[in-house]
Parts: sequence; C-alpha cells; structure tokens
Amino acid sequence: MSGIKLQHDVIIEKIRDLLNGLEYGTILITVHDSRVTQIDKLEKHRIPTHVRSSVS
Repeated sequence: MSGIKLQHDVIIEKIRDLLNGLEYGTILITVHDSRVTQIDKLEKHRIPTHVRSSVS
C-alpha cells in the first residue's frame, strides 16, 4: 500500500468519525497545496421550538 493511499485512508476515516453522530453542524476541510492540512468540526445543538421556558 502506498504512503499516499494510506494518508487518504486516514483522512477519510477521520472525516467519517467526525460525521458519526453529527445531527446539525459543519465539517470544514482545509487544503493547502493539494493536501488536507486541517479538519474542523462545528456542532450545533437545536432546541425544539415547542419546548417552553418556565422563566416568565
């Protein structure tokens, strides 16, 4: 297995791990010189609109 293929497999597995369980949010993949250099995950938690606050 070539080194580049191994790197691609690691990157793909990392992205799959970040996507697992993500209901709302963003996965941002940063590329420099045709290479993935960073992967960011921004997760959002939605509050249902039908839930009323007990604070008046």
